[in-house]
Amino acid sequence: MRTIKFFKNSVNECPIEKFLDSLSARQAKKVTWVLQLVEEAIWVPELYLKKLKNTDGIWEIRIQIDSNIFRILGFFDSSNFIATNGFCKKSRKTQSNEIAIAEKRKHEYKNR
Repeated sequence: MRTIKFFKNSVNECPIEKFLDSLSARQAKKVTWVLQLVEEAIWVPELYLKKLKNTDGIWEIRIQIDSNIFRILGFFDSSNFIATNGFCKKSRKTQSNEIAIAEKRKHEYKNR
C-alpha cells in the first residue's frame, strides 16, 4: 500500500494544496478519488499512474474530467509518493517546465 504525501518547501508552503484549492468541487472530488485509488490499489492502471520517460524518477498521477486533463507530478520515497506539483495539462506532452519543477523539488526533499 502506498501513501501520498504532499511536498512542503523550506518555508513550509505546500504547492499541491494551492493546486487543489484552485479546483472546482467536482474536479476536487475526482482528483481525491484518483489519489485514493493510487494509495489503495495493488496494481494501478497506467491510465492513472505513469512513470515519465527521460526524467529523474518522476511519475505522474493522471486525472481527466470531461475535457480537462490534470496531472500531479511526484516521486517515490520507499512506499510514499511525494506529490510535488499539479497543473492542468494543455497539450499531449507534459510540459518540461513542470517536470523541471518536480525534479528540483525532489532534490530539495532528498537533501533535507
